[in-house]
Amino acid sequence: MILAIDIGNTNIVIGCCDDEKIYFVERLSTNNTKTELEYAISFKNVLELYGIDPAQIKGGIISSVVPPITNIVRASAEKVLGKSVKIVGPGVKTGMNILMDNPAQVGSDRIVNAVAAINEYPAPLVIIDMGTATTFCVVDAKKNYIGGMILPGVRISLDALTAGTSQLSRISIEAPKKIIGKNTIDCMKSGIIHGNAACIDGMVYRIERELGQKTTVIATGGLAKRIVPYCEQEIIVDDELLLKGLRLIYNKNSTG
Repeated sequence: MILAIDIGNTNIVIGCCDDEKIYFVERLSTNNTKTELEYAISFKNVLELYGIDPAQIKGGIISSVVPPITNIVRASAEKVLGKSVKIVGPGVKTGMNILMDNPAQVGSDRIVNAVAAINEYPAPLVIIDMGTATTFCVVDAKKNYIGGMILPGVRISLDALTAGTSQLSRISIEAPKKIIGKNTIDCMKSGIIHGNAACIDGMVYRIERELGQKTTVIATGGLAKRIVPYCEQEIIVDDELLLKGLRLIYNKNSTG
């Protein structure tokens, strides 16, 4: 069993997994002011909550898009486990052929998702990660990572809308009963839910048109379950995609 951690701009996803299953997936808030000890206490509490003894865990791996806290989180995890923790980045084997202008600029979370997707689903692939940003990653029929796109995330869009308009208040992210809203709140909910769903449908359509073939479309991330049910494209929701990818990369770089 390993400890897998993904550090995102809003949340830190933490889980324990082995080659057979994923034992749990939890989210902690990303906090740039937390100390090494505070993160260690958080990780220890999560493990205790699921009845997992750190002695059962043989190591750990981290992907991160928040460089200022990456080493703090690694030190925290190592403090809890008493074992070394890998970081996805230069020098770590992923097995992914990245056909980008500058492969080093591709977010580690996007690579990890792609590694998991090509292991589990038929290529070509479109991988949608709905977090702070909504990202699309495209893997061609030869399982090369060929690029993608980055959009403002659902919550960022909603926050910008309410911050920039004096008469629109904050709302929960849930679908109204009908697409055509009859009041301001329902109009906003429809715009956020159905607008993002339509965006995903349209982007997938355009990607497939450029590739000249149909793709397997996978969605993951904290908001995928809120938006994907309203998409018209056939999309598989896989909440555990990133942890699966971290496990695969850990195994590729493990000496024993």
